[in-house]
Amino acid sequence: MTTYLMAGGGTAGHVNPLLAVSDALRRDEPDAEIFVLGTAEGLESRLVPARGYELVTIPKLPFPRRPDAAALRFPARFRSSVAQVRALLTDRAVDLVIGFGGYAAAPAYSAAHRAGVPLALHEANAKPGMANRLGARYTRHVGVAFENTSIAHARFVGMPLRREIEDLDRAAVRQEALDFFGLDDAPTVLVTGGSLGARRINATVTAAASMLTDAGYQVLHIQGGSAEFEDPRVPGYHLIDYCDRMDLALAVADAAISRAGAATVSELSALGIPAVYVPYPVGNGEQRFNAAGVVDAGGAVLIDDARFTPEWVSASVVPLLQDRDRLAQMADAAAAVGVRDGAERMVALAREALGAAS
Repeated sequence: MTTYLMAGGGTAGHVNPLLAVSDALRRDEPDAEIFVLGTAEGLESRLVPARGYELVTIPKLPFPRRPDAAALRFPARFRSSVAQVRALLTDRAVDLVIGFGGYAAAPAYSAAHRAGVPLALHEANAKPGMANRLGARYTRHVGVAFENTSIAHARFVGMPLRREIEDLDRAAVRQEALDFFGLDDAPTVLVTGGSLGARRINATVTAAASMLTDAGYQVLHIQGGSAEFEDPRVPGYHLIDYCDRMDLALAVADAAISRAGAATVSELSALGIPAVYVPYPVGNGEQRFNAAGVVDAGGAVLIDDARFTPEWVSASVVPLLQDRDRLAQMADAAAAVGVRDGAERMVALAREALGAAS
């Protein structure tokens, strides 16, 4: 029996690929022991137990970005976390560590390296995080979600997707999805800024609602976040606060307007949904890099957050939606760069790491 330690978490971008690979391992190896290393503060504290996996936590330890008291304490605290994980690797006889980035990942990578436990890791963003850049020094088995990811030993495997997305037959469940959201059987634009919402997208689309419906589309707008925008009451425009059935939302989408988070780009591309991406303007710019591959392939267009205005929707989005031939070409281009079997590819890479060690 093989024992796997899945390390990482913090955000959905780390936790969802971790769970997708864990599920793929569990399907292939029902007798394997799979447990997760994370923190008590991260999203994994809720999602991992809910999926039926054991969660072991270590203290959340952000890497210091300025010389202060926390920076002085960091080396000793990091060594303590590494020692704790190394003892866990020995006590549980871990055969392989699979990491996904986030606060818990760096101590796990260092502990695996020092204990001689083989390591594989997955980087979900086109612009790698600090923990995975460290981990890539300790293994040659580094899977990436995007072709343009600059990290040592990168091998393109795509994004490990949730099974309900990986196996989604959009045509087969379309009527169920229409009924679920109370939609008509008409072309549909899906608008989403992710679970936290996107103020610019929400403000622009609510203001431009009638432009989109006049173009012959109904709109399914998931505003997320604090649900601060009110429904403009335009016929054919449907504003909802949250959605816990994104598989059904994707099933009805003929086009999408969205942030460019790694999972969102990967899911829309895998399903062949043409998109307008409005990257999050704060941070290290990784969302622009996430969308670069599908934009270059012709499967999506990208617009800066500050330029995504009702005027731009009128000048650019409406003509795009009305050009059905171009949308069909974009759908084919998105599907050509999308990957549906990223979880299985990552499992194969992890097993390669295990085999190389033995």
